Amino acid sequence: MPAPTLFISDLHLDSSRPDITNQFLEFLRTTARGAAVLYILGDLFEVWIGDDDPDSDKQRIQAALRELTDSGVPCFIMHGNRDFLLGRRFCAATGCRLIDDGTIATFYGRRVALLHGDTLCTDDHDYQRLRRIVRNPLLQFVLRRLSLKQREGLARKIRAGSKAHIENSMERIMDVNSNAVTSAFRHFAVDLMIHGHTHRPAIHSLAVDGKSATRIVLGDWYAQGSVLRWDENGYQLSALKRA
Repeated sequence: MPAPTLFISDLHLDSSRPDITNQFLEFLRTTARGAAVLYILGDLFEVWIGDDDPDSDKQRIQAALRELTDSGVPCFIMHGNRDFLLGRRFCAATGCRLIDDGTIATFYGRRVALLHGDTLCTDDHDYQRLRRIVRNPLLQFVLRRLSLKQREGLARKIRAGSKAHIENSMERIMDVNSNAVTSAFRHFAVDLMIHGHTHRPAIHSLAVDGKSATRIVLGDWYAQGSVLRWDENGYQLSALKRA
């Protein structure tokens, strides 16, 4: 049986949800070991305040990722809106390789655009404004030089603000904008896109300039796992039941 390429996103790993962490660790020990490669398309962590975070759960996760990459399974990871401070020390500790949002890769003869997905949610103007601010390299340079305690306090404020924003926002603006999706297909010159962020797992078929295209949305891991498996026989988006 051919080794599949696996795609996951939006695990939001956090010490307050050990069930998610345990499922992910089991996934790394079992399913991922049989993969040709693993892609994590953002928001692996609920929050990442810097590569110097001593949190024991985060250390366990990094060690498990290192075991996976040491076993010969490459792992590529993308920044999400919660873990945009993942950096070189994380990569050195885990063996993972950071890739850009909007990476183009070829799988089984097909060019594919890989995104976290938040850039497609253009109806959420407040979020897009915040994204431009926190993704500014100068701001990130400053953030990394704050004390751990200062970053922890800032992270708590951001999480509280994010929760309030989600609760007060219309469901419509939390999903992708159709024009943004069409523009992305044109920009990347592909007919297949894979992303997460919206927590709405599905495989969408659409037409772009008269040609068929496919948008695969990865699910979050709040209630169960979500993984896209792709091998030479095709792809399948499935849920992973939690014990």
